[in-house]
Amino acid sequence: MSELRKIREIKNLTQEELAQKSGLSVRTIQRIEAGMRPKGYTLKTLAKNLDVSEKDLWTPEIVVQQETEVEEIPVVKEEDTSENFTLIKIINLSSLPLAWFPVANFIPPLLIMIFAKEKSRITKQIISLQIFLAILSPVIFMIVVLLKLGPPSVMVTMVLLVLANIYIILRNAYEIDKKNSLYYKLNFSFL
Repeated sequence: MSELRKIREIKNLTQEELAQKSGLSVRTIQRIEAGMRPKGYTLKTLAKNLDVSEKDLWTPEIVVQQETEVEEIPVVKEEDTSENFTLIKIINLSSLPLAWFPVANFIPPLLIMIFAKEKSRITKQIISLQIFLAILSPVIFMIVVLLKLGPPSVMVTMVLLVLANIYIILRNAYEIDKKNSLYYKLNFSFL
């Protein structure tokens, strides 16, 4: 049994819970538990999240004993990964029905995230971006109204805000599909 697995079980964490807590993938945790030696960022992140020293997470004997298990794990995990990114894409696209009402367009993805228990970093970024747009859109709209540029400019502003939001949602969906990442994202998160 690997040191990571021993420590994880002592802390009563599943692989998925440790992955969520540390921001690492379940696949990475499975590989380390199967004998791969954690290095750099991964090693520091695991040590920090488990409150142990970095040298406690690896013993050389494990690599030799568990090499055969490493080959089996990626095949199982790749299926899970595609399902997760499918759900993440659905969460992103769930903002479309309320794109015309930017104050509430973050509610559908938030509800799906909560009920599906999909709390990945990408999902939180999607919702944070929609919350940011829900704050920014009314501010821009009010500025145009207060400038008293006339009803046509107010209407054009409303249409442009909706179209911008739709474009952001669709562009991110395309990027999730092709590269499993977001094209438009914030440097911070509201969640």
